[in-house]
Amino acid sequence: MKVGIIMGSDSDLPIMQEAIDILKEFGIPIEVDIVSAHRTPEKLVDFSTNAHKKGFSVIIAGAGGAAHLPGMVASMSPLPVIGVPVKSRNSIDGWDSVLSILQMPGGVPVATVALDGAKNAGILAAQIIGASNPAVLDTIIAYKEGLKAKVIAASERVRNL
Repeated sequence: MKVGIIMGSDSDLPIMQEAIDILKEFGIPIEVDIVSAHRTPEKLVDFSTNAHKKGFSVIIAGAGGAAHLPGMVASMSPLPVIGVPVKSRNSIDGWDSVLSILQMPGGVPVATVALDGAKNAGILAAQIIGASNPAVLDTIIAYKEGLKAKVIAASERVRNL
């Protein structure tokens, strides 16, 4: 049980850090790396075709601009891939990244979260693992109960204004 978190460049790290942080909070082992679909295609092929042999359960791939990384990984890996569209400096308001990741052809699915939604990608990866790992499932249940408690507390504060 391990999640691979990859990104196209180190400029994506501030966004992808949210996935790293939430998975660490859940106690799920991770490996983080830069794998550029356009600048290191050999590394992309090696990572994608061998990730399942290296103990990964899920891959989170973040990319901006043309954002080919998640789809290319999904085309070569049997593992679930979660794509994080990143609004980068060369992006068209992030829509190019969203559509590049979202509009995959039949047979090559990529679960896609919101623009800059790495935290949700981490949570989704944990939920995928939790479907077959009771300890991780319990962690997710506790996390969601914590979210519920925060909303109830905020509701009480607002109603008492």
